[in-house]
Amino acid sequence: MRGFDDYRRIADAIAADIAGGRLKPGDRLPPQRLFARRRRIAPSTASRVYGELVSRGLVVGEVGRGTFVRAVPEPTGRALTERTGPAEINLELNYPSAPGQSELLSASLEPLLRPDVFAAATQVAAAAGTSQARTAAARLLASGPWHPEPEQLLFAGNARQAVAAALTALARPGGRVGVEALTYPVVKEIAARLGVTLVPLAMDAEGLRPGAVAAAHRSAPLSALYVQPTLHNPTCVTMPERRRAELAAVARELDLPVIEDRIWSFLHPGAPAPLAAHAPERTHVVDGLSKRVAPGLSVGLLAVPAPDVERTAAALRSAGTTASRFALEAATRWITDGTVDRLATAKRADAAARHRIVRDCLGGHDGADGLGCHDGPDGLGCHDGPDGLNGLNGHDIRTDPHAYYAWWRLPAPWRGETFTAAAAAHGIAITPGAAFAAGSHTTPDTVRVGLASPSHDVLREALRTLAAVAAQPCA
Repeated sequence: MRGFDDYRRIADAIAADIAGGRLKPGDRLPPQRLFARRRRIAPSTASRVYGELVSRGLVVGEVGRGTFVRAVPEPTGRALTERTGPAEINLELNYPSAPGQSELLSASLEPLLRPDVFAAATQVAAAAGTSQARTAAARLLASGPWHPEPEQLLFAGNARQAVAAALTALARPGGRVGVEALTYPVVKEIAARLGVTLVPLAMDAEGLRPGAVAAAHRSAPLSALYVQPTLHNPTCVTMPERRRAELAAVARELDLPVIEDRIWSFLHPGAPAPLAAHAPERTHVVDGLSKRVAPGLSVGLLAVPAPDVERTAAALRSAGTTASRFALEAATRWITDGTVDRLATAKRADAAARHRIVRDCLGGHDGADGLGCHDGPDGLGCHDGPDGLNGLNGHDIRTDPHAYYAWWRLPAPWRGETFTAAAAAHGIAITPGAAFAAGSHTTPDTVRVGLASPSHDVLREALRTLAAVAAQPCA
């Protein structure tokens, strides 16, 4: 029982530091391995210490960021019930679901369970999948004037693995890849693992600035460019047609490969044509089924220019991240029988309904529905349009009727990490803006609020709680 007593005793010491003010709300604890070395304890003991602190409600863990001391606002008389355990309402991860989704998916899988079909479906799949899967995926990905050839299609276990394969194929260790100043956190993790440097590029209200790409490439050559033109995560910006054409022209002039992430684009069928329509010879399109279908039933999709197909397939094979044959067979059936389209339609309607909840709970009282006008550390300038909300004492909420997330610029003196910790104290998990910052780019006063996972009623109550927390003095 000595190990049990040791980790409890260490947790008590940390708790005392928090109670005595030596560790303040928003302070980050060391990574667990570093904590273990400093305390001369086993990594497993450090993990139990951190778990104990979380269970006591003293700290909150943030995916990709670390462990932070949570904020405990001073009592203000408001009817806010503070929880003492880990966050129970997840507004951090986005898992959209549609009514009847499980029944719809399982019905399509019944034929796969026949012994003869099941035997074939459990064989190893190649990176290029099957001809039926390639044809189905090419139809699913087609958008406007862009129609990928089935021979261009490759398959990964999920979209994250597809991004990793594209980066592996295009950038050597030590290479530089341009990204929006705010980018998908998983891309940062993948780049670190591959030894690739991410170069943050300036954005404005229309998305990535083409001039920033050219300037960065002149400074030191870029190996590739990763970009989210439609429903950018986290800012919800959808790049207009003219900007896409300009960006494609710059990429062609610089002979720069592009990785276009379209994982959320199915929610916005009216968006401009993908970058791949403007520069098909250099654009690697990444998509997947985790958001369209379900996170545990996913396949990552890659549409690759013909000269790069074998190199990208080799990256998938070497990493062991090709899709399973069963997942491919299931995905092919869901696409061809219309299941994926029906789910996408339902989730678009759901996203719009959740957007209305955001407006009701966080939209302020002035009736304005344009984006706030400011130049700040999030890289976005002035823009007025139907896709954002003003209110809540001068800060603003950037969102879109098609999006499953909102980008919230907090009122002073709140910071992203301390507000995230304060939200966790009320049982709500959100993501601080710093998790999306590439390089030294900072977003100290922002958080991203995911909208997809809880029920509508739970989402409404959580947003009202967050609004009330934001109105309180920062602890």
